[in-house]
Amino acid sequence: MGEDKMNGVGETARWTAAARARESARPDRLFDDPYASLLAGPEGAELLRHFHTSRASDEGNPFLPIRTRWFDDTIGKGLAAGLVQVVGLGAGLDTRAYRLAWPVGTTVYEVDQPTVLSYKLAVLDKAGAVPQCDLRTVPVDLGDDWDAALAAAGHDPQVPTLWFTEGVLFYLPEKLAGDVVRRAAKLSAPGSRLCVDLIGTGIYRFPYMKSFLRKLEDASSPWRFGTDDPGSFLSDNGWTVDVVTEPGRPGAEYGRWSSAANPANLPDLPRSYLAAGHV
Repeated sequence: MGEDKMNGVGETARWTAAARARESARPDRLFDDPYASLLAGPEGAELLRHFHTSRASDEGNPFLPIRTRWFDDTIGKGLAAGLVQVVGLGAGLDTRAYRLAWPVGTTVYEVDQPTVLSYKLAVLDKAGAVPQCDLRTVPVDLGDDWDAALAAAGHDPQVPTLWFTEGVLFYLPEKLAGDVVRRAAKLSAPGSRLCVDLIGTGIYRFPYMKSFLRKLEDASSPWRFGTDDPGSFLSDNGWTVDVVTEPGRPGAEYGRWSSAANPANLPDLPRSYLAAGHV
């Protein structure tokens, strides 16, 4: 496969990869992604500088590494519970299939735009990276019939599934975001789990966020959906809520945000949520 040109949300995946590369280079890193720098490339490093906000230090917004570590930990809990059928919806340039220790017999499905998956596979193949699981890519947009494509790749709805969608839902229109989560629930046998991240609507109101949001618009990758009730978003779309938290709250700060930075104490802080549920 060639290293296809990505556009819009797919291209900004390099920005997230660059943030993971920066975190992986820290001596106190919360995770180690050895492929992030390759996937980000110089374009990703430039995007990281481009999207830098006045409220982020030179070390970067702590939210992104906390989010990735929280997903790693939550996925790990699902694996420990015996779930070996895993689906990443909007997998982007995520490399968990390569960097995590998966139990024997685990199948991981990565669903995303064809150009994103083609680019990722080309870079990782060139680097000699080897998946640590049975990795199956599902090149389809989440606005299309991804459930049919997932079934064609081998997903079995009679087997409990561990679903994760990181840094994805707020790029989708609200109706589509709900539809994606609802379709996942319909494809889930009892015992299935889901973990997601969401943003609050305040992000669209704070003046200091306007420049950042404008940059996303200019990059053809605007944030489209926010909610101030992530629990209801999950329950309204077929999931029983297990946890809703925020970076900076106990259990989701990982030594990066002090207790003084707890979101509950900072009303002018854009709210970002980490949520998990089951069927």
